[in-house]
Amino acid sequence: MYETFWLVFASIPNCNECVLFRCTQDIWLISVLSFLLQVSNVWATKFGLLLERKNTANDAQLSPPGEPLPTVFSMLHPLDEIAPVVCKPAGQFDGSRVQYVSDSTMKIVFTCCQPSILVSYDTVQGIHSVWALRKVTHDERSTVLRCPTEPVGTPLGLMASGFLTSHLRNISRLDSSPLHYSALHSHQSRILTSSPGLHSRVHSPSISNMAALSRAHSPGMAAPSFSGAARFNTSFHSPSSRGHHGLLPSPNSTVNETMLVPEMEPIIPDLCMEQLWSETVTAGSRREMSSQASKVFLTSDLCENRYLCFLVESHQQLRCVKFIESNDTSQLIFPSVTTISAKDAEPLQNIDAMLVLEACGSLVLYTGITRVSKVFVPGLLSPTFSLTNHLPHLSTPVDNISTPTNAGSRHLQRLDEVDIMPSPVSELRSPNIKHHEASFLEDYTFQQATPYIHALRDPVCNRVTLELSSGTMLRISIPEIVLVKWYNIYNAPGGPSAHAEWNLFVTCFMTLMGYNTERLNWTRHLHFEVPLSPVIAAKKARPSDGGSDEVMSYNGNISPVISSVCCSLPHFFLSSLLFFLFLSFPRMSQVSSPSSPSLKLDSSAPLFPHIPALFYVLHLLYQELQLDELQRARASSLVCLLQQLARDLQLEEYVDLYWRDYPSLISGFTESCFIDQGKTHLIRPSFLRAEPPCVLSWLSSCLRGEENQPFPYLPGICQRTRLLVLSYALYIIGNENATSTDVSKYLVKLSAALKICLPAQRRLCCVSKDTDSCTNLKTLIPVLGFTLKDLESVPFGVALPIREAIYRCREQPCSDWSEEVCLLIGRQDLTKQAHKMTLAKSKAVRLSLEPPPTTEADEEEDGMSDIIQEVTGLIWSQDLRVQEVRRLLQSSRPVRVSVVQLPEVSDHEYIEEKENKLLQLCQRTMALPVGRGLFTLFSYHPVPTEPLPVPKLNLTGRAPPRNTMVDLNSGNIDVPPNMTSWPSFHNGVAAGLKIAPASQVDSAWIAYNKPKSPELANEYAGFLMALGLNGHLTKLATLNIHDYLTKGHEMTSIGLLLGVSSAKLGTMDMSITRLLSIHIPALLPPTSTELDVPHNVQVAAVIGIGLVYQGTGHRHNAEVLLSEIGRPPGPEMEYCTDRESYSLAAGLALGMVCLGHGSNLIGMTDLNVPEQLYQYMVGGHRRAQAGANRERHKSPSYQIKEGDTINVDVTCPGATLALAMIYLKTNNRSIADWLKPPDTWFLLDFIKPEFLLLRTLARCIIMWDEILPNTEWVKSNIPQIMRGTFDPSEDINMETMAQAQDYITAGACMALGLRFAGSANSDAFDCLYEFARTFMKIMSFAGTAAVTGYYNLQTGLSMILLAMSMVMSGTGNLKVLQLCRFFHKRTGGEMNYGFHMAHHMALGLLFLGGGRYTLSTSNSAIAALLCALYPHFPAHSTDNRYHLQALRHLAVLAAEPRLLVPVDVDSLKPCYALLEVTYKETKWYDETTVELMAPTMLPELHLLKRVKVKGPRYWELSVDLSKETQHLKSILSRDGVLYVKLRAGQLPYKDDPQGWKSLLATTVNHRNSGVRAFKPEAISTFTSEPALVSFAEFFCKTSDGMKHDTLVLFSAMLYECVTQECPEMLPTYIAIEQAVGALRRGDLLQTFPLWQLRLVVELWDSRMLKGPANANDTLLTSEFLPVMKNTVDVALDGWLRALRSYMRGEGLSRDAQSAMLASFLVYRSIPCLRNTHTQLEGKTNSHEAFQLYLCTHVFMC
Repeated sequence: MYETFWLVFASIPNCNECVLFRCTQDIWLISVLSFLLQVSNVWATKFGLLLERKNTANDAQLSPPGEPLPTVFSMLHPLDEIAPVVCKPAGQFDGSRVQYVSDSTMKIVFTCCQPSILVSYDTVQGIHSVWALRKVTHDERSTVLRCPTEPVGTPLGLMASGFLTSHLRNISRLDSSPLHYSALHSHQSRILTSSPGLHSRVHSPSISNMAALSRAHSPGMAAPSFSGAARFNTSFHSPSSRGHHGLLPSPNSTVNETMLVPEMEPIIPDLCMEQLWSETVTAGSRREMSSQASKVFLTSDLCENRYLCFLVESHQQLRCVKFIESNDTSQLIFPSVTTISAKDAEPLQNIDAMLVLEACGSLVLYTGITRVSKVFVPGLLSPTFSLTNHLPHLSTPVDNISTPTNAGSRHLQRLDEVDIMPSPVSELRSPNIKHHEASFLEDYTFQQATPYIHALRDPVCNRVTLELSSGTMLRISIPEIVLVKWYNIYNAPGGPSAHAEWNLFVTCFMTLMGYNTERLNWTRHLHFEVPLSPVIAAKKARPSDGGSDEVMSYNGNISPVISSVCCSLPHFFLSSLLFFLFLSFPRMSQVSSPSSPSLKLDSSAPLFPHIPALFYVLHLLYQELQLDELQRARASSLVCLLQQLARDLQLEEYVDLYWRDYPSLISGFTESCFIDQGKTHLIRPSFLRAEPPCVLSWLSSCLRGEENQPFPYLPGICQRTRLLVLSYALYIIGNENATSTDVSKYLVKLSAALKICLPAQRRLCCVSKDTDSCTNLKTLIPVLGFTLKDLESVPFGVALPIREAIYRCREQPCSDWSEEVCLLIGRQDLTKQAHKMTLAKSKAVRLSLEPPPTTEADEEEDGMSDIIQEVTGLIWSQDLRVQEVRRLLQSSRPVRVSVVQLPEVSDHEYIEEKENKLLQLCQRTMALPVGRGLFTLFSYHPVPTEPLPVPKLNLTGRAPPRNTMVDLNSGNIDVPPNMTSWPSFHNGVAAGLKIAPASQVDSAWIAYNKPKSPELANEYAGFLMALGLNGHLTKLATLNIHDYLTKGHEMTSIGLLLGVSSAKLGTMDMSITRLLSIHIPALLPPTSTELDVPHNVQVAAVIGIGLVYQGTGHRHNAEVLLSEIGRPPGPEMEYCTDRESYSLAAGLALGMVCLGHGSNLIGMTDLNVPEQLYQYMVGGHRRAQAGANRERHKSPSYQIKEGDTINVDVTCPGATLALAMIYLKTNNRSIADWLKPPDTWFLLDFIKPEFLLLRTLARCIIMWDEILPNTEWVKSNIPQIMRGTFDPSEDINMETMAQAQDYITAGACMALGLRFAGSANSDAFDCLYEFARTFMKIMSFAGTAAVTGYYNLQTGLSMILLAMSMVMSGTGNLKVLQLCRFFHKRTGGEMNYGFHMAHHMALGLLFLGGGRYTLSTSNSAIAALLCALYPHFPAHSTDNRYHLQALRHLAVLAAEPRLLVPVDVDSLKPCYALLEVTYKETKWYDETTVELMAPTMLPELHLLKRVKVKGPRYWELSVDLSKETQHLKSILSRDGVLYVKLRAGQLPYKDDPQGWKSLLATTVNHRNSGVRAFKPEAISTFTSEPALVSFAEFFCKTSDGMKHDTLVLFSAMLYECVTQECPEMLPTYIAIEQAVGALRRGDLLQTFPLWQLRLVVELWDSRMLKGPANANDTLLTSEFLPVMKNTVDVALDGWLRALRSYMRGEGLSRDAQSAMLASFLVYRSIPCLRNTHTQLEGKTNSHEAFQLYLCTHVFMC
């Protein structure tokens, strides 16, 4: 027998119920009717049975093709035939809502009669759904049968269901032979072929109703029904489509009426499933699909909220779906779902609750979704310390949810009926507490054998069975009083007071220990809001010996008492109590209570044997409460209970300790109770010693440097004790391993076996040593989880050493500390900096300093409005140089064309003259975008929904005085064709370079900016290149790249190829390599189809290869590029024009591929790279081409006849720069000597002057370390024959000599600029500026200028100007700006487009990125600058013969952010801050320290040792670069924002440049002391701390009720807190003053303030013992503390007489003398002498003994 359940058929009038049972795996039997049916499951419902059909392997053969058959059937009467169930899924259209349940993946897991619902599970999607089960309506029946309400003509229902009806009924008449099956299959096929509509997957066949037997028939008449039902012994397969549960609508059949069986009637459905709710499928659940619910049940809470709960074992979750009825009670609404972590659960219907077994093994009581309490079962392992997480999962899935009691598979062992004890809900603990609990469990081996709860089963009313891991079953019951008490307490208006709640605990607890609370004076008057005392009294055992019945009576009735108490008890007290309460005894002992006297404990009480252990636990809890200012009020309540237990246990020192803490309170307690241990042994644990553990005394010993034993603590409970003890071990003792390996030296934890884990007599020596507090502080955060919130609630004396350690760390912190450490030390600047760095790891962080909006429209259109003026206003605060740069670089407004019309000039000629003048000005305008792109570099964060604004390139002019328009399109003068093509490209690059790398840019936004007009295609091409330079082009989809390249637009191809190559710098990306190789014929196979690639595109592709393979030394690419430098011209004008730019590009690319490798070119020895390059540089016979190039260059050129000689005019520039880049910074003198200029006039005539510039530049950057910033070094590069005296007899060409000298000087200056790029080296700048003035003087004299040539002089001067801009990059040097503005105004003569480009590039470099960026001198940066600043600028806007104009923008690759911007953390505004920058020692200079006023440009980081924010205005901050530079790099790369915190009493440099207005400065200027000169009303000027401002407002102003002395004292406190920058010390000052004042007045009721004052004094004394210099490290001033100490000494000196009585052991009076004596004993550290006074009786008299002790103990203090 498998399963059995009762079923009520509502349709049977005379038979109310029948028995349904399963005899085999798939066969169900009904006793009322011998009905044999093969199904997978049967479910009882409100209407009858639901049958789930089982799917078998031959379902697909029986089902029509693509037509799934129903899977769920109903039977409303035992004599009825089964009918298919229809469903109404949610979320579909009305026309197809009603469908048959035909989804084989949907499994029913639960049914319910009231309400009539069922729960299903989708095995594919892994989701659960809730359905309402009801009778089908007439409309739904008509819809599913496709039968209209009023039939017209042939009934559609018969037509639609004819096939299925005949099919089902034929099955009943056929046996199971293959012949019959074949006949059936052929019949089915014939019908299906005649109805094409039935083949669709969107439909399912209708099922006709079977011929139901009349309910009045006799049983004999029912026999045919059995044979008819046997047709369902063969299952049907129903494939489903996901998303609609496979519930497919019936087809609209067009079967001919003649094909129907006339006697067959349609099968009419009886029940309908209407979907109410379904689980939401999220991304997370799809990754880990939920399993089928193993349990489903209904439950409710005490507020009558109802829940449908189902247990998902795969996730160990109990999902509770709340449901309510609609207003008309016709529908259920499911508003919310709550998930509870659970391994098992069962409902408790009678008490509106459920029992949940959590994953950790805890048994928890819930009412609805509200957690009520933990449930403790005596004799089982406490769930709080359960080890179930470490044990294998042994749960067995329940086969059937309706009948969970499946005892057939296991032996049912003895069931014990036990009541349980619930515990209150404990709060969630922090992870570190859980960690300690886990480590706490490692000590126990006895728990492995203790059984634990494995599963729950068989809930009935309020009882449930527990399956234990040992196989035993335990039956428990939950008393109803538990939830009644809990509900009354926690849901009543107001609830119980804290006082009543505590009294409830004390009374219950003492009763369980055997006290008669009615006869103790202090417990007799306790009042309760819940009348519990009579209940307890009624349940006490009678004096006669009660047998087992009495035991069960006691145990059965004590549970409600404990339950009500536990539920109302604060969890903090209960946790400590239960720590040993339920671990110490497995079962309650039998009761044997003889008559007890009035003050005698009942030894038969259940907790009586464990009084010592419980007392010790509560004592440690008392010590824990002493360390929390917020919980200390509870300590005064707990001490009453503790003193009673200590008196009864005769622990005199404990009583003395409590009296010292609360003398006024404890003096009123004198009663003690007698403990009779005659019959019951009182267990005294070994750790309960006569000397009480006192945490304040332990901390005091640490401060005095005395030895101490490890302090005991309870894991998970005494967390603050553990935290502070280890903190003192870190800071006072100085043990860095206190939180790791040496924990046992300072702490000892109590085990659950009621013994202390103490090392063998290990004692610690509290000898403080000098340690790094900052290092220890970093340890405190991750290990202990220490926060400022914890420190605020620590008593001031205990917290003072920690605050001092924090203060020292605050003075000199590390810049790379975590956010938690910075928050702990109170450095808001570092906290915000660390928080910004944390965010930056996950996503880009924008600069918080937004540029102010510009009001003028024309300024908004110039493309330079995004420069942050707050920063530039601080950098250049004395002038308007930034506005001047914007004026010089703007190209969006018409230029001014000033031409004076002479009398003899006609109007037509005048117009031509103006247009010619405009054409000259347009040469300058078209060159401006290159400089503007550098000026606005990375200054803009685009909005994803807006296109990028591109400033207009305006080539019109205005002629004064009438501002008439002057245009070049009038046709009066000849304008070069395509003049604006490359300027538009540069304009697009300049606009794109504004986009910051941290901006949110994606492929869609890049495509969104594509212009509609073809005239703007050149600008968009430049925009694409700019996106590559700032790294955003990697986000462009490959499909878009392919689309751009296939357009065949030359500019777009150039920009895209250079852009993607720059974005993939040095990555050797293969996809980009393939993209570039298509445009380079030399990289294609010899047999490949020749592509018509424009020459400039090939140049860009070659440079792209160099960028992608930069510094890799790639052999194949190096070989190809080496040969391409000297590629000969081909036939039919192939490679005959602009050969110089291609050869130069190949040389530059080769240099980048082998950048800095020098002679270490691995695998290239056979190429002879240096020799080949030298040959390209000096000329000679051409070498034969090898490999594939031999065939490609076999045919000579028909236009250019070079023969077999190398054309050095083409190959020399590329070869020279390639040699320079390969041997960059290698100081290879042999290679450098190749590049020396000729030392004879004869050889000098064979070299072009431009090549001398390149050779000098190459030689100098190879000999990098020999470059010196002085004129002597520059002149040393000029050959000796030019520097000496000339022999008049020699035939010297002065023009050759002058040109050679000027070009060599320009080359040396260019090398000097590269060497000191971005350094702002004053010597280098002065040297370059001197040569610039020299060149300008030469140009001013017509004679000398004519000898050299104006073009040559202008070229040399442009190179020197660029060199100066490189040195002063980002600094905005005024002298360089003046030179740039001077050349900006010169537009006539030889000043062409190329020179304007050079001058404005110099201007852009000078203000690179708006002053936020500068140039680097890394190898990659030098290579980029060589490409961008190649010393041959274009003669006009379309000139690309010698150098591709697009390469000018590669200077961006050399830019790096080095501007450090201090930002005030309070105002979030940029400010000035003094920096101390320390340079590393080099061979040129020693370690040097300089002071810079930030915002400032830092030198290159590899040159620095340390960067420090220097005081006294701001809190100091040091960044140590000798260890690592990544932290500072990350700051600089994120806008350079360094948050700084202004010290209290200081003003910013902007408001107080000289520091004369600060708080300390006003003190010095006055003759009075600082306190007297201090004005509290002006406090808001010097600090923004809310606590100090409020204190000054309310307590430091003269008022009627305020005494003058108090006002002076408060002002002094405020002054100290402001000047010392320690607002957190203000409560400490006030607390000390209040404690001293109370002691002086004699109204001190407790000694806790004196404990704290004692700790403060001992800390001060320990500092003074180290020397007076250490007094400066203390937070308390040297004036305040001695005054307070002296006041305490005076107040306590008068109490020595009471001390003498105390030492004799005499009683004390209950007046104020008791409190003052306790204060004296605590403050003077006098131990308890009640047990030692007898030892002093051997002296002559007690006075002598007293004097002896006093001399020994008191005066030594």
